[in-house]
Amino acid sequence: MHYLAEGLRLPTNGLDYTILAIYFVVVLGIGFAARASVRTSLDFFLSGRSLPAWVTGLAFVAANLGATEILGMAATGAQYGVAVVHWYWIGAIPAMVFLGLVMMPFYYRSKVRSVPEFLLQRFDKSAHLLSSVLFAFAAILIAGVNLYALSIVVEVLLGWPQWVAIVVAGLFVLVYITIGGLSSAIYNEVLQFFVILAALIPLTLLGLKRVGGWDGLTGSLEKSHGSDFLSAWGGTGIGDANPLGANWLTIILGLGFVLSFGYWTTNFAEVQRALSAKNLSAAQRTPLIAAFPKIFIVFLVMIPGLVAAVLVPKIGTPGSDLTYNDAIPLLMQELLPNGVLGIAVTGLLAAFMAGMAANVSSFNTVFTTDIWARYVKKDQPDAYYLRFGRLITAIGVLASIGTAFIAASFSNIMSYLQTLFSFFNVPMFVVFIIGMFWKRASMKSGVWGLVAGTTAAMVNYFVIYKQGIIDIPTDQGANFVSAIVGFVAGAVVMVAVTLFTAPKPEAELAGLVYGTESPDAVEAPAEGDSAWYRKPALLGWGAIVLAALCYVPYSF
Repeated sequence: MHYLAEGLRLPTNGLDYTILAIYFVVVLGIGFAARASVRTSLDFFLSGRSLPAWVTGLAFVAANLGATEILGMAATGAQYGVAVVHWYWIGAIPAMVFLGLVMMPFYYRSKVRSVPEFLLQRFDKSAHLLSSVLFAFAAILIAGVNLYALSIVVEVLLGWPQWVAIVVAGLFVLVYITIGGLSSAIYNEVLQFFVILAALIPLTLLGLKRVGGWDGLTGSLEKSHGSDFLSAWGGTGIGDANPLGANWLTIILGLGFVLSFGYWTTNFAEVQRALSAKNLSAAQRTPLIAAFPKIFIVFLVMIPGLVAAVLVPKIGTPGSDLTYNDAIPLLMQELLPNGVLGIAVTGLLAAFMAGMAANVSSFNTVFTTDIWARYVKKDQPDAYYLRFGRLITAIGVLASIGTAFIAASFSNIMSYLQTLFSFFNVPMFVVFIIGMFWKRASMKSGVWGLVAGTTAAMVNYFVIYKQGIIDIPTDQGANFVSAIVGFVAGAVVMVAVTLFTAPKPEAELAGLVYGTESPDAVEAPAEGDSAWYRKPALLGWGAIVLAALCYVPYSF
């Protein structure tokens, strides 16, 4: 991410800062209120598996709705136009539905506390330890990226020094997670979801009004950028040139399958919210409930980007002082009055904190249960792991503050995040998907699939793409290709290793492979579960159909 333009300082006043202060007080209040429910390590790491589906569903979508996504996707809209919908309707909804309908029963019934712990049950300790270390490392890096991006925005918009923004936001996240555990993080994410909407909705509506409504917006963009800018699939034929640097095949396979499924189904920062649900039905409905607001949130980030492209036609070009990342701050400065401006600033800070908190809370669970309790300090009293969980949370936040300063060395944070996902999430996904659907996959194939997938994705990015061996037009296109290469390499190596190593005994695969049932697989439905909105399959197919229908206006 480039630094935001210096001229975007917001005219904030006492009213705006009062709104911001009230928000921080409420955040800490939720943390202290959640403290009463934290009595065991399960309460701290998974909210005692007691939360209702609507709470976990909103937390699920809020954990992903970080400010790097808000700023980055608005920037993508300003740069690439309507093609940004691919990251939502192809790059999110199908994978969220697959997680709810297919993968959550495996996760929830196995009673695992984390995603890596599932690999321990399905494969062996080597796959478990490697995935735990990789995930913990990636979680801290991503939490640091959120903090660094926050510091850039706050420095430019409010005039706070970068280090002050990093430390203050980090300490607030530290306090409410350390005190209230995952429950505090989740209930704050529900609050943050509505605060973020309160920031984006006025910005979108006032932006449309400024450019003459939807007709005025599309008419201006068609004249200045061409018809393909307003078409989701325009110019994506194989061999055709387009700003995105990707064709329909790499969009569907690289983004829609490999990157998307790798992120939404194995990223514990998301899956942890579903695992905290009160029963299997609620766990399945968590990503499905989240899918419905996810379908429409794209409009709240895409339209401001399109409006910015109209108001500043040269935004992001070499002759302009404004980068694409300036789209949201530019509209905040141009359109919002004081008071509403305070809500918008609070929404941005809430988005950053939601993204950071999701990664910190997943980091403390994986490090405590999968690394420390499994390989360092075994068989300790539960109170010991509860205390250690709070300690490692503090260490994780401090490490995130450190990686926030390291992130300053990268020129484009959104590209950096997508690259991390192709390196870490995609190899884990291929190991999961083969392990879940192929009983013969051997115990040793898991760790070698992880190694091969990660290595292949890195080689494609750093050697084949960066050294110009194959001409890939953009970083984003290179990430799609890296994801596909990592997936194929991991799958091939898993099959090859399986042919020469012993499979896991079938008796140990019950409930871990599709088509097998664990002894306690049948769960009595909760009272009222016969209602249509409580049926995961109907919710899932409804989300898919609605997302497909949304595509119709952008397909021509």
